[in-house]
Amino acid sequence: MLSDRASAAEDPSYSPQYWWVNHKRTHQQELDGEFLWSPKRKQISADSESSNNMTRMVPGDVVFAYSFDTGTVRAVGVALGRAREAPNPFEFDADRRKPGVHRGWQIAVRFAELSQPLNPRSCAAELAPWLPEKNSPLRTNGDGNPALYLASVPQKLAAVLLLLIGEEVDTLLDEIAQRAGSHFPDDVAEAALLQRTDLAPAEKIDLVKARRGQGLFRTRLEGVETSCRLTGLLDRRHLRAIHIKPWRMSSDAEKLDGCNGLLLSPHLEHLFCRGYISFADSGELLVSRHLNPAVLDKWGLRLPCQVDAFRPEQCRYLDFHRSEVFERHIGGRRRPVETDAEAPVDAAVVVAPAAVHGVD
Repeated sequence: MLSDRASAAEDPSYSPQYWWVNHKRTHQQELDGEFLWSPKRKQISADSESSNNMTRMVPGDVVFAYSFDTGTVRAVGVALGRAREAPNPFEFDADRRKPGVHRGWQIAVRFAELSQPLNPRSCAAELAPWLPEKNSPLRTNGDGNPALYLASVPQKLAAVLLLLIGEEVDTLLDEIAQRAGSHFPDDVAEAALLQRTDLAPAEKIDLVKARRGQGLFRTRLEGVETSCRLTGLLDRRHLRAIHIKPWRMSSDAEKLDGCNGLLLSPHLEHLFCRGYISFADSGELLVSRHLNPAVLDKWGLRLPCQVDAFRPEQCRYLDFHRSEVFERHIGGRRRPVETDAEAPVDAAVVVAPAAVHGVD
């Protein structure tokens, strides 16, 4: 099982969803193009269920890609964003260009093909107990459901599928998330936050603004920090308000705590947030062994470098940064509890992959 130390959403009630796409002729085009597309449907039907599911998918959700051509799950994917309106990308498909179906929903999904595709027919007996009674992605014999393009996969069914596919799926999904860029884990955490029902709309706005260094968080931070710690720049128009303990890893209160932040010039914000630099409580600049010395030289950073000591309220956040971000490859994802088809599967929290070092 992979590490879940750096979860993209610390709220234990958060559980990313799993989806099943039944690909027909568009399978390879969507895998290569890294997207899903479904026409908008207004009438009540299986097709409308697929269309509605497109709008329910959020960043970090996992997709099992089934091909009718081969009768197998050939790939897994991770949603990189939410659905947006888009024209039909399949110009060769005349049926999809008929009036009323030329517009649809499109989602960016990055896929990775399995070295050993899963044939659901060969394990239909193991899957059948966990198939939903309504809008199932599969028939009981293991064939894909041709009436549904995109179907929700319950956590219990997802656990069995992941067990049957094997350990390769963990590696592939982590690799996808790492290639998605350093902002991806925050996108996942923000999507989870917006789905919470225990927060008022105004509270969600404050927390989302905090991710961007704006609003209440910035106001509180500027009561603690007055300039860039390293350059001394006082013009706040050119300073980034960033969290010491990463936003996605912070509690709601910590997201808005001015002591959990620094004002930094943009190039230094880049280094700090990606773990290339940190600070001792005394104010000593700490530099990662992974940072190219030429960066220090070109950006005018001279070692040793000492800034003012930090407040005690800031030091607990700095301790977290030094232990969990500085010089660390932060990653990991937890999948549903593995089980056999004879015993119930506990609903499990699936932790989306977190940030990696490097430039987006």
